[in-house]
Amino acid sequence: MTDWLVGLMEALGAPGAGLAIALENLFPPLPSEVILPLAGFTASRGEMDLLDVLVCTTLGSVVGALALYWVGALLGRERVLALAAKLPLVKTSDIEKTEAFFQRHGRKTVFFGRMIPIFRSLISIPAGVERMPLPMFLLLTTAGSLIWNTLFVMAGYLLGEQWHLVETYVGVGTNVVIGLVVAAVLVFVGVRLAERRKEKRAARR
Repeated sequence: MTDWLVGLMEALGAPGAGLAIALENLFPPLPSEVILPLAGFTASRGEMDLLDVLVCTTLGSVVGALALYWVGALLGRERVLALAAKLPLVKTSDIEKTEAFFQRHGRKTVFFGRMIPIFRSLISIPAGVERMPLPMFLLLTTAGSLIWNTLFVMAGYLLGEQWHLVETYVGVGTNVVIGLVVAAVLVFVGVRLAERRKEKRAARR
């Protein structure tokens, strides 16, 4: 993957880093934890301008997030509810609770979500489903992305040849997030199965 990123940046410069980040939003397996420090390291060698890297990567983040926002907007609330009704162990009330949470905390969720691995990409979809005002979505996404991108680009810039250390340490945090998500899913499934068993017992009486 590193060779591909290097080739993209060599061919397109800072816009290549921005393109990679836009794709990372759409395809999370492309980690920003690799793209951004590598872009910073490349800038430290004078092959790209540091300010251009920050501008292009942040623009790429916004473009990728905007694409997912429109996916959510096109799906819409009714389609999401219809899909939820067909999923095992998922209730319409789960979606309604999520909707209520997003209505109360949507701005904070979009802003801080841009700085959490995995959720960075996914958070744009519920924002689209709930039709968060586009100017506000763009403002919060740009601000959150700028902070995240600047931290990682500057880490790569300052670490130089050791830029890959960023991926190593952040990877631990990403694994923690994944572990928490898996644990939450398991708890959700366990609770829902227990509720199903209680409902069946009650129906037999």
